[in-house]
Amino acid sequence: MRKTFIAVLFASTLPAIAMAMPDGSHGHHGKHAPFEQLDLTKEQKREMRELMGEQMKNHREITQRYLNKLPEAERKAMQDELKNSKENTHKQIRDLLKPEQQKQFDEMHEKMVAKRAERAEFEQWKAERDQKN
Repeated sequence: MRKTFIAVLFASTLPAIAMAMPDGSHGHHGKHAPFEQLDLTKEQKREMRELMGEQMKNHREITQRYLNKLPEAERKAMQDELKNSKENTHKQIRDLLKPEQQKQFDEMHEKMVAKRAERAEFEQWKAERDQKN
């Protein structure tokens, strides 16, 4: 069980680590997107986004399936540790920036938080709607 927990924890942090790479070459929003050099057509880009989105969804579902098998105390401890790690990284990144960059970073972060909250609200609405049907 402990090996499974460690494997799930490691697997769930890989996307965040890849996106936090300093050169931005592993992020999916940066100038150096992994497939940018392939000169993809619009159709290929659309299909690539769909495939990557599906892969991310599958990754979350698989991770959640294994997390659900953990005792509640371990799940809570993991969530707390992940939250603290994320907050620490956020602070470290912010500390690297100049004051004007910090302001922009804070604005971007607020927008991202709002977008996530909106998405969570939509997902909750969708789940409630699906239960009624």
